[in-house]
Amino acid sequence: MPIEAGNDGGDALDDGAPAPARRPRRVLAGSTTRAEKARAIRGLGALGGLAGLLVALMLLPTACTAGVGARDAADWFESEPDGLSTSGVPQRSKILAADGSTLATFFYQNRVDVPLDRIAPVARRAVLAIEDNRFYQHGAIDSQGTLRALASNLTSGQVTQGGSGITQQLVKNLLLTQADSAAEQQAAKEVTAARKIRELRYAVALEKRFSKDEILRRYLNIAYYGDGAYGIEAASRHYFSKPAARLNLAEAAMLAGVVRYPYAYDPVHHPEAARERRDIVLRRMADLGWLGRDVADRTAAQPIKLHVQDVKSGCVSSKAPFFCDYVQREILTNPVFGATAGDREKLLKRGGLTIRTTLDWRAQRAAQRAVDGHVPRRNSARKAAAEAMVQPGTGEIKAMVVDRKLGSDRVRGKTWINFAADASHGSSIGMQAGSTFKVFTLAAALEEDLPFGTRLMAPRSYTPVGYRDCKGRRVGDASASLRNSADGEGGRTFSLVTGTHHSVNTFFLALEKKVGLCETVKMAERLGMKQASGKPLEQYPSFTLGFNPVSPVRLAAAYAAFGARGRYCSPVAIRQITDASGHKLKVPGAGCEQALDRGVADAVNHVLRGVLTKGTARGMGIGRPAAGKTGTVDNFSAAWFAGYTPDLAAAVWVGDPRGGYKYPMDSLCMDGECYGAVFGATIPAPIWQQSMEGALAETPAASFHEPPSHYFSEGSGEDKVKLPDVRGMRVGAAAARLRHAGFRVAVGGSVTSTAYRENTVAEMSPGPGSAEPGDTVTLRPSRGPGPGAHDPGPDDPFPQPTFGPEPPVTPSPELPTIPPARPG
Repeated sequence: MPIEAGNDGGDALDDGAPAPARRPRRVLAGSTTRAEKARAIRGLGALGGLAGLLVALMLLPTACTAGVGARDAADWFESEPDGLSTSGVPQRSKILAADGSTLATFFYQNRVDVPLDRIAPVARRAVLAIEDNRFYQHGAIDSQGTLRALASNLTSGQVTQGGSGITQQLVKNLLLTQADSAAEQQAAKEVTAARKIRELRYAVALEKRFSKDEILRRYLNIAYYGDGAYGIEAASRHYFSKPAARLNLAEAAMLAGVVRYPYAYDPVHHPEAARERRDIVLRRMADLGWLGRDVADRTAAQPIKLHVQDVKSGCVSSKAPFFCDYVQREILTNPVFGATAGDREKLLKRGGLTIRTTLDWRAQRAAQRAVDGHVPRRNSARKAAAEAMVQPGTGEIKAMVVDRKLGSDRVRGKTWINFAADASHGSSIGMQAGSTFKVFTLAAALEEDLPFGTRLMAPRSYTPVGYRDCKGRRVGDASASLRNSADGEGGRTFSLVTGTHHSVNTFFLALEKKVGLCETVKMAERLGMKQASGKPLEQYPSFTLGFNPVSPVRLAAAYAAFGARGRYCSPVAIRQITDASGHKLKVPGAGCEQALDRGVADAVNHVLRGVLTKGTARGMGIGRPAAGKTGTVDNFSAAWFAGYTPDLAAAVWVGDPRGGYKYPMDSLCMDGECYGAVFGATIPAPIWQQSMEGALAETPAASFHEPPSHYFSEGSGEDKVKLPDVRGMRVGAAAARLRHAGFRVAVGGSVTSTAYRENTVAEMSPGPGSAEPGDTVTLRPSRGPGPGAHDPGPDDPFPQPTFGPEPPVTPSPELPTIPPARPG
């Protein structure tokens, strides 16, 4: 709320309601109305009475011979008054990205406090010339100035000069800015003897407490300069798009003139009045001998040249609006920043905070381009997308985007809801996570040292019976059978590896029962998962299928823990906050801890890497070691992809803000492109791929660690494939053929062979048949020919092989999740 606090001449012109309640009429020199003249006469009367009071008060301390009463009164007037405070002047706060660039500004009053040496000397002189030219010669009360102002006003018939000096005006501004209610503001502005006596006592105290330079600095930083600009620095940036240190004479004189009556002399809305007032300042400077008359005249001949730069408060105009909103809500909702909501809002909008955040512009821009490119803001299907990026090992949120602008949902393409965040940080109640939750069951199984080759039957339908929640209660016994409805896959066994790669629902229901529903839930909780509403995760057999509504930022933080080898950190957006005085404030930490064993995390990474090379997200690699998991929600109501490298994790959601079950993506056409049924690999995975490639463009590739060997105790877990018979081939050619087929090769000691010539393969282990891809095949060459030895020649049945491209493998589509089975 703009607050005017000019000198007493200004009071006579504006002694009514606070400024925002009304907009003043244009005031031009020589064009005052009858009402304005009457008002000025009333102001002169009030000023005349106050002038008499001022003189009496100034003479009081010298009346030492008048008796004890006068001496006591003088002592009272000179004593430090109660309640005098110079703190609490509203200053604007700013949110910065990691590189120091500004994301947004928040303020109650748009003010930037600066030291005196960052205010152009000509600007200081201009203010002193028009407001208090004897400021450095007199004390808190200037009797000469008061009488001069009274005489000038009586002569002109208008209030052209105020009777208050700089120190008294500073006091009045302090009282106004510290007023928390309309009544307190009115009391600070009313023209009464009681108010003037209080201000004078405060002025005397300030003159004792601070130097003249410090008083001038505080005044220049607190005064209102019109059009929402408080303090000379904010005013200079607003009107001229330059700092106050670079103000020239014409600009300085204009700003000095505005202070008397900001609403009448505001150059944006009243340019003629502003120019006339500027010229009065220039003439006054010349009259005082502070400026040559010719210089004043030349400057007065110049038009006012503005380069207005508006500073908006809040996140709406930010280039990273939803990340900005996340930071804002963190401050407004976290008790660490104040006991009450009012205290926290006051800190943000008045405290002059510098809030340094974790946002990485490269990641932010890459994510926004990817989201907007695949799900345009005003797309024909009215779908939405959101993505959050989190750094493994720190929990720092590097990017947060929504394919909307921040604003009213009534306008298409805008929303106040941050779909990437929890309810506490963006009003979203979250979205069902789909098969991205299967990773928590996988991690729980690996924590129990189940090897990769562990195989379970995955029937075509599965009736959940015998599950118990973390309170030991049986849950889900009355639920209907659950199926692999999307691709019909089932009726055979899968391993931990292949069941994950193909995201088989019935396999994970069986695996969850094997390791325990509670163990799966606890794994998710250890990795920071909870409902977006803040409530604990609900526990039913279909937990592993992702029926709990969560946010992308929490899911990204959970997956980041795998990239950090089991170290989980809560997502954080703020690195440091300093107040207006440069003091650091306490900020919430990430609370990093080792949530699961490194070897377990390495094993999870090993399995999830295959999702990108041979599973449901085949072909979505990013040219460096990466892992991830697709997620498709029941009835195609939403789709997800969560993936990561050791350097960065991200989670992408695509759905319909109007309700996914009401507007499913089972036959989606959007902006002329039709997708059919939308799985996690259809739109979310390409968004993830593009955004990760952009975000990591200048980051050296990092590798995952190999999992502990005991996880291979029952093989690699891959489905068995045909093992070529390479006996009789030369060793080099045999090794090349086996590697092409996906096997590792070792060469053992030579053996005597009567069937195969020297340097050809005589034995292979395992022998021809079937084996798991990645198995090691040991080749043993022949030592030499014997009777009846085979002699490879031009017609050899195993010539040096040449292989074409490997035939493509079409992965099974992602299976949609199934809603929780509720007890009957």
